[in-house]
Amino acid sequence: MFTICNDSHSDFILLGFSDKPYLEKTLFWVILIFYCLTISGNLVIIFASLKDPKLHIPLYYFLSNLSLLDLCFTSSCVPQMLVNFWGPEKTISYTGCAIQLYVFLWLGATECVLLVVMAVDRYVAVCHPLQYTTIMHPKLCLQLAVLAWGTGLIQSLIQSPATLRLPFCSNRRVDDIVCEVPALIQVSSANTIYNEIQMSIASIILLVVPLIIILSSYIAVAKAVLRIKSTSGKKKAFGTCASHLLVVSLFYGTVTAVYLQPKSRYAHEKGKFLTLFYTVVTPTLNPLIYTLRNKEVKGALIRLVGKERDSTKGITAWKNVDHQNAFTFWEMSKETVIRGPVDLALH
Repeated sequence: MFTICNDSHSDFILLGFSDKPYLEKTLFWVILIFYCLTISGNLVIIFASLKDPKLHIPLYYFLSNLSLLDLCFTSSCVPQMLVNFWGPEKTISYTGCAIQLYVFLWLGATECVLLVVMAVDRYVAVCHPLQYTTIMHPKLCLQLAVLAWGTGLIQSLIQSPATLRLPFCSNRRVDDIVCEVPALIQVSSANTIYNEIQMSIASIILLVVPLIIILSSYIAVAKAVLRIKSTSGKKKAFGTCASHLLVVSLFYGTVTAVYLQPKSRYAHEKGKFLTLFYTVVTPTLNPLIYTLRNKEVKGALIRLVGKERDSTKGITAWKNVDHQNAFTFWEMSKETVIRGPVDLALH
């Protein structure tokens, strides 16, 4: 049974790094720069993917979802984080904390599933190139995207209410930079064993299992790449896979370290720095690693800039695009498929 508190809906205090004010001032500017890069990089990806017909293929459809996800994910916590780091005021209202918790869990869980979907997409492209367009058809891609967003929402609707129902009578000082489950469990005055078990089960389902699937997919991709005779092709493919795995490792590694630790072992300082990584650093790296270093995206941006310079030609060109049949651009030509696994893996 939970203890009844008269001030159960009072404001919380996000302590952050309040014991190190010099560090908070530095982090403010670092996070602000990263946030601006995240916003601009992901908006460029979404804009290019929507406007350029050559990017209307499954890979960029999922990357657009990831960019939208990163925009929302960082925006759910970074503005409040910047406010807290800039001044002495560290409070967040109960309602604000609840909204942040719901959105934070929803988008975090969605990214876990979406990264799996993207890894599977690359596996199909590399290991089954001739069946790629048949397997990854538009309807399936839409269903996979809905699955990712829906799974995250269900996870949030299950775990967030269970966390917010905890009493916070004696302590409303949250030793963290955002309202997330481990930190709120830590300050509750009740027995939180049920919440800890729930968090551990959710972490295994949404972190450990997806990570295993992703690593298995890339192992299969690596085996396919090893069969390529071209040395330069191997280096390029392995370089791309290593970059993708770096982003996956940063996200899953930091999130797992925070959410799989039981309450008694939750290290506050370590947990706050890990949270900074998956809320600020990873969303900034995603567009750099996955897309902006890609030749197809660079080409799309050059074409879009060229159309902006010649407005008349640009308007004429876009009028010729049948937006109702945008998914038809997903039908890749036989030449694209026959290029083999290396080219598909690199895009």
